[in-house]
Amino acid sequence: MTKYLVSFPAPAMDILDDDLAAVGEAAHAVIREAKDAGVYVFGGGINEDVAPLMVAADGTVKNETYPQTREFDGGFCVLELPSREAAVKWAAKIAQACRCPQELREFQYDPES
Repeated sequence: MTKYLVSFPAPAMDILDDDLAAVGEAAHAVIREAKDAGVYVFGGGINEDVAPLMVAADGTVKNETYPQTREFDGGFCVLELPSREAAVKWAAKIAQACRCPQELREFQYDPES
């Protein structure tokens, strides 16, 4: 089985405040469905209230990020699935629940992880 990252940036979720509760419930429902199906690994939302840190190999810490990830926010989940086709189907369910497109990425196989 292969692990897949399903994610979206926060600005992609452009919904009205009145719809927020319904979207939240729909998103929780599809995650419950993934858990019940045994394909959910973990997930969540990036806490935008806590600044990211850059930690070097020597333990030095800086209040910065890689330039290309400065805008990394939003939500994600990792699913373990038998095929890319199955991953596309789950990403579509999540996209429907969250009312925004989802980015789908495949993790490389690593027998040590």
